[in-house]
Amino acid sequence: MLMDRRDLMSLLPAAIAQSALLAALSDSSSAQTASGSGPLPSAVYPFESLPVHPFDTGETRPILKGKLVTGESIEVHETTLFAGGAPHPPHHHVQTEMWMIREGTVEITIAGKVHRMGPGALGFVRSNEEHGITNPGDKTASYFVVAVGPGADS
Repeated sequence: MLMDRRDLMSLLPAAIAQSALLAALSDSSSAQTASGSGPLPSAVYPFESLPVHPFDTGETRPILKGKLVTGESIEVHETTLFAGGAPHPPHHHVQTEMWMIREGTVEITIAGKVHRMGPGALGFVRSNEEHGITNPGDKTASYFVVAVGPGADS
């Protein structure tokens, strides 16, 4: 059975959920990664146990990185941006990227067009399209990033 991109993207939440259980059983201090060339194991990633990595304008929590059973590379992390912060300048890369806003307000620029997003919103950028994210507000903003495709697990 062949799957098109729409079918594949509809499976993404289930694929992430399937990457659940092993991390809860393991006592690691970094993101769960696939060992060797095998797919990510099923695991659970309790938010309070994710390691925090500060940077100048916020902090990030790596969650998982590796390959799905279906062969796609995936990387997931949570970022908190301080008021007025940005993690890096606009850029592009081969992997597809999605942002799921948890709290606060962010502005995502995709191919030069600015989009303001709040809690519950999802932003999506396809492969090789220039994009960037900033926190234009006066409070912190937090969001999850899901990157899928070549290069997402490197």
